[in-house]
Amino acid sequence: MPPIWQAGLTAVGALGLALILTPLAGRLGRRLGMVDIPGGRRKHTGAVARIGGIGLCAGFFLTALGLFAAGVYRPEHRLPLFGVLLGTAVVFVAGLIDDRYTLKAGPQFLAQFAAGVIACATTVFIAKVTIPTLGPWDIPLWIAYPLTVAWVMGMMNTVNFLDGLDGLAAGVGAIAAALFAVHSYSLQQFEIALYALALAAACLGFLVFNVHPARVFLGSAGAMVLGYALATLSILAPARVATALLVMAIPIVDTGFQALDRWRRGRSPTQGDRGHLHFRLMDAGLSQPQIVLGYWVFCAVFGMLALVISAPLYKLIAVVVLGLVVVAVLVVLSRRRPLEP
Repeated sequence: MPPIWQAGLTAVGALGLALILTPLAGRLGRRLGMVDIPGGRRKHTGAVARIGGIGLCAGFFLTALGLFAAGVYRPEHRLPLFGVLLGTAVVFVAGLIDDRYTLKAGPQFLAQFAAGVIACATTVFIAKVTIPTLGPWDIPLWIAYPLTVAWVMGMMNTVNFLDGLDGLAAGVGAIAAALFAVHSYSLQQFEIALYALALAAACLGFLVFNVHPARVFLGSAGAMVLGYALATLSILAPARVATALLVMAIPIVDTGFQALDRWRRGRSPTQGDRGHLHFRLMDAGLSQPQIVLGYWVFCAVFGMLALVISAPLYKLIAVVVLGLVVVAVLVVLSRRRPLEP
């Protein structure tokens, strides 16, 4: 089958599944009482089902499973892609349990750690980095494995924390996955591009029901699957981790800043509050659509920079500059008003 037809079928399949299954998941969530009620950090109106992410998960997983079953991969990618599918299934189940029973941080971290181990065991690990002015460096396994587990866990938590406003996490995820697909295609890894395309299309199908005012929420199952998929797909082609860092720079820096700030104030870094950048911007008077659109634009622009800038030094400079800007904005906003719980 010509590549253009494979891409079209992949996108339509993932998008269609998400469009069909997301509202069904929302109805199931309301019937089972798996809903979020306004209060505390939550400023939405009415009870909203928190398992809508099932539609996104199914759109990506079933489409990716179809590609895998059809043998759409190179021989060297068979085991890594199996790891992407296996890890996706594991974190989906763990996330769904959290959506139902609201697990404490320990079990959630254990599930995320297991997902990182699955990635390493199926050869999805960060094996090489390009150091500015020094060139590529092969990472020894005793560093590569812990680094990969940290990357997987960090990305999953970043997406989870990012999921605070309607359409924010899924929109950023769609942009990141689409850029991964473009980058893979540019490296002549067309098969890998299809899996990233499936993730982007599933995110878009879910977004139809998640943009403000949201009719369904992503939930832990959706956030964990999206984070794991982004983390692992970002490893499967050279230099794509740099793309992920630029696309996700704002939420990554925000997550790190909040963890340190909570620790400084004597609170658990895992305890949620309205300290994240998107919440602070909303408390400062911006609307949800304005904030979400701003995130999308910044993530898309800096992600495209990763594609057009070839020099690792310039990519590093872009990440550092953006990170410093985010920290500066957070510091200014944190002095304007105290945090709400």
